Amino acid sequence: MMRSVIRTLLAPVIWVADKLGTSRQVSRSEAQQAEVDQACETLALYQAWSEPDCIQVRREITRLGLEIETRDVRLDPENTRALKEEGGKLEVPCLYIREPQGEERWLYGAQVIIDYLREQFGE
Repeated sequence: MMRSVIRTLLAPVIWVADKLGTSRQVSRSEAQQAEVDQACETLALYQAWSEPDCIQVRREITRLGLEIETRDVRLDPENTRALKEEGGKLEVPCLYIREPQGEERWLYGAQVIIDYLREQFGE
């Protein structure tokens, strides 16, 4: 209960820090960025807006210059259902990956997701 109250009170600060605190550091040519954007169409980040681990992942997404759809599990019951039933557990952050062969993968945990994104799109 107390944790929820603190997150609610800090939400505006988190929003400002999220918007202003991360600068894009990876530069690509237009053609390279178009390829990256196309690859990102197969990804979706299940998240909760004020969760620290989710903020960390969103900052890395911004730093890498990625356009990844975000699906907030607290704002949309369908996102909650999909994460629990299709992903297997109700835990955020979670990166949904649709593989080229049509297979689906669900990565859980901030560091696992960040490592995957860096391997695919950055460092």
